[in-house]
Amino acid sequence: MNEQILSLLRNSSTYVSGEDISRQLDISRAAVWKHIQELRQEGYEIVAVPHLGYELVSNPDKLLPLEISSGLGTKIIAKEIHHYDMVPSTMNIAMELAIKGCKEGTVVCAEGQYKGRGRLSRFWSSPKHKGIYFSLVLRPRISAIESPKLTLLSAVSVCEAIRNFTKLDCLIKWPNDLIIDNKKIGGILTEMNAEMDMVKFMIIGIGINVNTPESLLPAHATSLKEKLGSRLLRIELLKEILSAIDKEYILFSRDGFKPIITKWKKFSTTLGHRVKVHFRNVYIEGQAIDIDEQGALLLKRDSGPVERITAGDIVKIR
Repeated sequence: MNEQILSLLRNSSTYVSGEDISRQLDISRAAVWKHIQELRQEGYEIVAVPHLGYELVSNPDKLLPLEISSGLGTKIIAKEIHHYDMVPSTMNIAMELAIKGCKEGTVVCAEGQYKGRGRLSRFWSSPKHKGIYFSLVLRPRISAIESPKLTLLSAVSVCEAIRNFTKLDCLIKWPNDLIIDNKKIGGILTEMNAEMDMVKFMIIGIGINVNTPESLLPAHATSLKEKLGSRLLRIELLKEILSAIDKEYILFSRDGFKPIITKWKKFSTTLGHRVKVHFRNVYIEGQAIDIDEQGALLLKRDSGPVERITAGDIVKIR
């Protein structure tokens, strides 16, 4: 009902009377007032003028389901949205929902996380109301060995959305770091539940430093606000990201992984450079020459052989 009232207020160029809302939605005037109060508690600024009615003045800068779904138009992604104020990690909640059988495309977002995590169980700084932090449940019909494809698909989608929304030169460091001017502005974490080598579901966790001041970020990180010099509307960027993932996921299901590889290479800040890979106390150095059909990085060693890298930290040497 709150969504319907918001729609009436948004679609009106003037005040909407409580009587009109009551009649159109077939609820009492008291019920209208109750829902208006609920919307105000969520952060919507709604003024009430006697004999005129209600007017929506401003929307809250929160990742609310009503705001995310408004005009989104996706086919798979974000048909079901769960929003929280402060949580340990959206990944944990999404995992629980997926195990219980939530529909594909379910999104779990939060205003902040106090145990946000990145790859290799690293802490991900998630200050409240500053960034975009969400996890997405996907149920792709792929084998477990193909799961890295979804990491690269997500990276391409987010990178493209940021470029379109901000016009900044966002790039991807293999496999899942989003980079602007050699500083990290976002990352992607994927976790999988598989059975008999087939994926049952995947959780894609995405964190973006949007309006985060550099004082709250590690030395190697930055935010979109710091790069642009102005504050961004988080909800609009999130909708751009969700739309991009929806489009790429549908194309992947129809056309396979090759179009994703082509886009990933275009945005790559890794290929063509000499890099050092660190994984489980082992260091490998060489030239990053390509990614294969499964999304693994191909590294040419000085001694000649090409190593297939499926995980690890990448440091660009030159």
